[in-house]
Amino acid sequence: MLRFSIRIGYIVLAMLLFCGTAWVANASWWSSYTARTTVLAHRGLHQTYTREGLGRDTCTADRIRPPEHGHLENTIDSMAAAFALGADVIEFDIHPTTDGQFAVFHDWTIDCRTNGKGVTRQQSMAYLKTLDIGHGYTADGGATFAFRGKFVGAMPTLDEVLARFPDKRFLINIKSRDRDEGRQLAARLKQLPAAQQARLMSYGGDEPEDALALEMPQMRTMGRDRLMRCMTRYAAYGWTGIVPLACHNTLILIPQNLAPLLWGWPNRFVERMHLAGSEVYLRGPYGGGSHLPAGIDTVEQLNAVPKGYPGGIWTDRIDLVAEHWRHTSAR
Repeated sequence: MLRFSIRIGYIVLAMLLFCGTAWVANASWWSSYTARTTVLAHRGLHQTYTREGLGRDTCTADRIRPPEHGHLENTIDSMAAAFALGADVIEFDIHPTTDGQFAVFHDWTIDCRTNGKGVTRQQSMAYLKTLDIGHGYTADGGATFAFRGKFVGAMPTLDEVLARFPDKRFLINIKSRDRDEGRQLAARLKQLPAAQQARLMSYGGDEPEDALALEMPQMRTMGRDRLMRCMTRYAAYGWTGIVPLACHNTLILIPQNLAPLLWGWPNRFVERMHLAGSEVYLRGPYGGGSHLPAGIDTVEQLNAVPKGYPGGIWTDRIDLVAEHWRHTSAR
């Protein structure tokens, strides 16, 4: 019995030593990495909406909150406004069109937001340019439509966005799982100057993202499966300081309530990913389900970001967050 107890004691001591060593080796205070926090504005400056009962195909234009400004998502004006407010990166969505262009628009169909009908990618850009993209927005169940008639022809093309903001950073969201779409996007982006290419990132379906990565290996790309491989492998052996290959040259989205579980969080983790060519963005808390969490959209969430955090934050409320963050980032 005594010998057995001694063995148990050695095992416990060994476990404690391992845990202590792993903790010390991953303590954030070991890191000397510093950088200004990057603010990513999801869809630019846009109308917010309630997320209760939100499904994959839920129309969000008819559940917006009372408008606080006159901008709509994924438009040139909304992007300009978001940059003016202090956004470092803007996320926008694309769909290929039947006439060989990319439309900057969120929804899989045009039924919800516009006065048109049909699948977005089955339309020509010439037709999409005739639509009123503010047609379906209502904050009172359809009694009034604050933006109807004000955004006719306002759906931009990818080319228009890149030409309007050649020196800005963007995250491009591929909405499909079509591998050819990744190749088509790569063909277009390869026509840009190298410096402008370097300011672009992409995320979306695994198939098009894999195709885009093959065509443009220098570009940061991310699919859901790759993100899961990155995180599960880092959880398994990231305490050693080894960054899994799946975490290299990619985009890493972290829910705020799960981030403290990561080895080396925050500074050492961000430093490791930076050295692997990746960018880290903190999102709002994960609450379960298959959908990605919302952004850092309240002052309370922003105040919970670690002091001196050198990564990025993802927000749907650039109007609310950017100014507050700029004033408090030197805490």
